[in-house]
Amino acid sequence: MCIRDSIVIEAIYEEMPAKKELFGRLNQCVKSTAVLTSNTSYLDVNEIAESVPNRKGVVLGTHFFSPANVMRLLEVVRTDTDDADVLLGGLDLGRKMGKLPIVSGVCHGFIGNRMLEGYFGEAAIMVEEGIDPSRIDRVMYDFGMAMGPLAVSDLAGLDIGGAKRKAAGGGQAADVPGAFVSIRLCELGRYGQKTGRGYYIYEKGSRSPIPDPEVSELAVNALAYFGLKPSDISDQEILERCLYPLVNIGAAILEEGIALRASDIDLVYLNGYGFPVWRGGPMHWAGTVGLGAVRQAVERYYGQTGREHWSPSSLLVRLGVEEKTFDSYDGENS
Repeated sequence: MCIRDSIVIEAIYEEMPAKKELFGRLNQCVKSTAVLTSNTSYLDVNEIAESVPNRKGVVLGTHFFSPANVMRLLEVVRTDTDDADVLLGGLDLGRKMGKLPIVSGVCHGFIGNRMLEGYFGEAAIMVEEGIDPSRIDRVMYDFGMAMGPLAVSDLAGLDIGGAKRKAAGGGQAADVPGAFVSIRLCELGRYGQKTGRGYYIYEKGSRSPIPDPEVSELAVNALAYFGLKPSDISDQEILERCLYPLVNIGAAILEEGIALRASDIDLVYLNGYGFPVWRGGPMHWAGTVGLGAVRQAVERYYGQTGREHWSPSSLLVRLGVEEKTFDSYDGENS
């Protein structure tokens, strides 16, 4: 297998102009046969590759998971023009580094983070509907997740999501469902564990989340802003609203060819997102629930909300009607 002469991994901050500028500089100072890769979580690797047109076929995305010295997962992102030996070389490099490399196509967030937006989005929306963050996190922890979604948001830093919303809104984050409370927490300088307050309170020297009544007050304001009444939902609905978007978006990722197999998606979530190993990953787990039941629930939530992450994937609909699983879909495409 040819791995070219060398591979350069760029790992600066997530801003497209800065990435392109650095790639332009690298293009001038490394061998023409070298592979250039970008450690990016969301950005369009095709666009980065187009900034160095003389290196057509030798640009990859390498999404390392934080902390990179600990996390085993590596998403190797192929562009539309990658040579096969370059992709294989990127996978081989990942294995030599002790990583589990999974191939992804180019889309916003690739496999893992694209799916995560639906999961985190529904959790944040439920907070705005008056559901206590600790209850949402407890349901997901009891399911087997390493941490609940609101606790993870505090760990990662609410300011990261806030910066993305501002960038998407041209400098102003919009008060859409799922953003209202988070925007105001950021305005108060409450970014999560790093500041001692986010969705929870964190005492000095402790990472244990303590419920905060001020978040409940913000949720009341959100209810008034959106003209809603407080929700009274079951733990089962909390579970469905967190996990079924993962399955639905995962099905779309399969349908689009971003992921090669459902089992690849499962490996991403088992190794990068704290999904319980004994559940087999979100796609396998959905098969144990029954894709027909998942499909019906997704269609119901889409009818109630119209939110994009509930728009039923045609693959999920087909497999649900045929009473098949994503494991059987892998068999169809092997």
